Amino acid sequence: MKPHTQHPLTNITQQQETLRNFSAITKNGTTNTPLAQESNDKKPHTQHPLTNLTQQQETLQNFSTITKNGTTNNPLAQESNDNDARVPPSSNIVLKNDENVSFAQKYSDGVLENLASRRNGSDGSVKWVSTELEPNLTENLLSRWLAPEGEPCRESRTVEIVIRGLDGKDLIELTAGDSHEFGFQALDESKNLVCSGGDYFETDLSGEAWKSRPLVRDFGNGSYSILLQVHPDFAGDYNLTLILLYRHFQGLKFSPWRFVFDKQLRKFRIKFVKGGAPLPKIETCEKSDFNRDLWLGRWTRQAKNDGCQISNDGRYRCLAPDFPCQSPWCSGSLGLLESNGWVYSSHCSFRLFSADSAWNCLKNRWIFFWGDSNHVDTIRNMLNFVLDLPQIPSVPRRFDMNFSNPKDASQSVRITSIFNGHWNETMNYEGFNSLMDKGFRNLLKKYFSEDTVPDTIIMNSGLHDGVHWHSLRAYSEGAGYAASFWKEVMDSVKQRGLAVPQIFYRTTIATGGYARSLAFNPNKMEVFNWVALDKFRRAGLVSGVIDNFDMTFPWHFDNRCSDGVHYGRAPAKMKWRDGEIGHQYFVDLMLAHVLLNALCSR
Repeated sequence: MKPHTQHPLTNITQQQETLRNFSAITKNGTTNTPLAQESNDKKPHTQHPLTNLTQQQETLQNFSTITKNGTTNNPLAQESNDNDARVPPSSNIVLKNDENVSFAQKYSDGVLENLASRRNGSDGSVKWVSTELEPNLTENLLSRWLAPEGEPCRESRTVEIVIRGLDGKDLIELTAGDSHEFGFQALDESKNLVCSGGDYFETDLSGEAWKSRPLVRDFGNGSYSILLQVHPDFAGDYNLTLILLYRHFQGLKFSPWRFVFDKQLRKFRIKFVKGGAPLPKIETCEKSDFNRDLWLGRWTRQAKNDGCQISNDGRYRCLAPDFPCQSPWCSGSLGLLESNGWVYSSHCSFRLFSADSAWNCLKNRWIFFWGDSNHVDTIRNMLNFVLDLPQIPSVPRRFDMNFSNPKDASQSVRITSIFNGHWNETMNYEGFNSLMDKGFRNLLKKYFSEDTVPDTIIMNSGLHDGVHWHSLRAYSEGAGYAASFWKEVMDSVKQRGLAVPQIFYRTTIATGGYARSLAFNPNKMEVFNWVALDKFRRAGLVSGVIDNFDMTFPWHFDNRCSDGVHYGRAPAKMKWRDGEIGHQYFVDLMLAHVLLNALCSR
């Protein structure tokens, strides 16, 4: 049994140890960092909260308390005694260490600085950054969310951060390939340390041909770190943006729009230069690759047609249909994605399917979808763009149909889709609670009581749950009931001697633009994804995961690729929500191909 780990900032005299040597942030009474900007244009311009400090000579001295006075040198250490205080994950970070991202805590003048500019393999090799859900995630998360505050530093809320190693520099130069980890500390409106976690930071690392969401890690005590990594093939100029969307789990509240903060705290210019060791080659996804619960992918751009214009049918045919993918980032014809060169990859890369290869995979199969209206869009996009059935303009929320290959009538696939936003398909905002209706439960059971049953289930829930459930605890109970219901259904299939369907859980999207402040905001959706996965994993239901949250996150800051809650709305040359004519639909089309990779991989 591990010893009790004391909160690393509890018994120190922080009041005498704050904000000394603040030269990394301020100089001669002015700041060298970009001003904190509002991401909502209607909000007034906010002065950088560190500009007029009288404590410019003071900084985070003695911030090494985590490694001193008997406390653990690993702020992520988990207690093995249920009665001990735990350090569960925060709302935007998963805190189970992976060997690819674990590191020894080192502090310089009290501030975590470029901890992981290193070769992160035991043999000095470079590995891709990765992360995963920790055991007992739901219990740990609830424990932290409900933890009493008590101390002033735990009751205060973040308005600013200190990032030593990045602040005060006009241009930061880092080696491509290596992972670079920078620590930062939360400060309140009085420029004092915040010593509780749970802040939700939106991060974006964008270059001309790269878009990704850098991993942020929450140490539960007001200190965080951010990990940056870019493949050497994409060395060049980047912008790193950090936005504080919610403070201290407030995005999980029933009325989160009352608490949204949504301020851009930093925007750095970074140049990644070649010089590091090469990263392992990304291989094409196999069946085992979908066992990973959390993906840390990136969108890369293989080509660009600067003169591409929207067509009369709302589509962007920027590259020739047979324009090839570049290895290792994808395989197949990139032009089919209609993304003007963008493609998503993660710990593995994806095959982009032609109509022939997709039909060869799906023939004689029965795919069952259970989820929100994003499923509806993805199914339609798969039929229109991949399976060569453009004459199907839409599919309803609830249907059970056979579709045939227009070039070979002997090839057909049965697709069943049951909307779970409500037990009444014309209504919304129930999510997992839709299973409280007996008629709805019986409808679902019917499809698994026949002589044949679906071979694959693709399920999802989240957007409607965000509106329905009043608290994280209530949602966790709803997700637990959903897991028990589906376990009962799968057990009944097994007892009848039939092959149990494989189940892929598709995580809920990162809602975009205006929806970032609503009941289904990204903070809440990410946590709900984790809890649902935790519950379904414990029930032994999950065969694989498609992390659509990670896929959509780099595009969620505005509404160019979504209407806020859907990334797959049908193309149309009409005024879109952001005022432009037409919209981008390739993010959801990429999901259709990822689903085919999961369905067809061996």
